[in-house]
Amino acid sequence: VSVQDQTTSSVAKGETLEDFIRVMERYADVVVLRHPEKGSVRRVSTKMKKPIINAGDGAGEHPTQALLDVYTIREEIGTVNGLTIALVGDLKNGRTVHSLAELVTLYDVKLKLCAPKGLEMPQDIVDLVKARGIKVTQHEVVDEVMADADVVYVTRLQKERFEEASQYQSLSSYTITPETLLRAKPNMILMHPLPRTGEISEECDLDPRAVYFRQAEHGMYVRMALLVAVLGKA
Repeated sequence: VSVQDQTTSSVAKGETLEDFIRVMERYADVVVLRHPEKGSVRRVSTKMKKPIINAGDGAGEHPTQALLDVYTIREEIGTVNGLTIALVGDLKNGRTVHSLAELVTLYDVKLKLCAPKGLEMPQDIVDLVKARGIKVTQHEVVDEVMADADVVYVTRLQKERFEEASQYQSLSSYTITPETLLRAKPNMILMHPLPRTGEISEECDLDPRAVYFRQAEHGMYVRMALLVAVLGKA
């Protein structure tokens, strides 16, 4: 059962999200919910009897993306422990990096956070990561994180978050190009949750360190495994 347009559902008539989900769970064994409101999945989960999977809640979290990201790192490098991971881009609104930053605290890693001023990682996430013993440094210049990183994870600079187009265009220095990669380790990997909108040049696609399309494929396998685990058929 797939519902992608709220305007064709009872929500358009004023039905609450909680009631909508409680009806939908009667038709399924598991509910996968993506919603624009931060915290929406956690909120409705308290009303449900069936399993629910968070497929992204606004600028909040994207747990399944984090799972496939860690899987990708392990597949490409062999381990997560001992790595320096750089998160680059809109770390304030990018839900994928919120979940990834929290998940990698289960490993022995160092985190480099690189974002334009005003788009830094939310302080509560930085505090949580540090409290779990992870060394965190914050940067505004991409070149400051490239040389030492084993993983460079780039997330979309969300144009809709800027009041003026000139502000968005001024961030061209955050575009990863082949020239940027000259300063990176020969065995690092370049990741992106996709879709990209210019933050990684298409010329980088030919670099063997660019793994974002393989990363997308891994997402299919990880989510299949998650559904099997949630349904108790593993």
